[in-house]
Amino acid sequence: MDGLSDGCADALAEVSVSDLRYDIWTDGACANKTSGAGGYAAILFARRSDGSAEQWEVSGGTFETTNNQMELMAVIAGLRALPPQAHVCVHTDSTYVMKNFNERLRRWQGNDWRTADGKRVKNRDLWEQLATEAAARKVDWVKVAGHSGNKWNDYADKLACAEKDAYAERGRRLVE
Repeated sequence: MDGLSDGCADALAEVSVSDLRYDIWTDGACANKTSGAGGYAAILFARRSDGSAEQWEVSGGTFETTNNQMELMAVIAGLRALPPQAHVCVHTDSTYVMKNFNERLRRWQGNDWRTADGKRVKNRDLWEQLATEAAARKVDWVKVAGHSGNKWNDYADKLACAEKDAYAERGRRLVE
């Protein structure tokens, strides 16, 4: 696989041949599945009309987080690494990110950041950041299966886990 999925090929075909075409493969990781040290990563591809391409990565983490927060940060960081007005296809294995972005985000925004049952939306600060970054670009989404042998999803997972492990180790050293 070359980093460009069939899932976004049609959307990208609408882009002028002089425009760059972008793909982002994202993943987040958390030490204890739901909380603890965490990491995120985005693998980015920029393709030119002449067929040449560039690949780069962004990653990071924190000492105390959740897996959902890291999944969101992976997409946010990936989008921030691209210029405004970019046409981008985001590949994610996170149902949480993709489903909520596509099906709930606008409703939350119009409902003073409350869910349908009146509760406050979790991770509002990150959802606001994602909404801002996505609004500045043309974003298409592709859901990929996690841990299924997909080269770029697996690579994003490897980088996110390395960040998670590095933050967990630094956290242990701070306590000692």
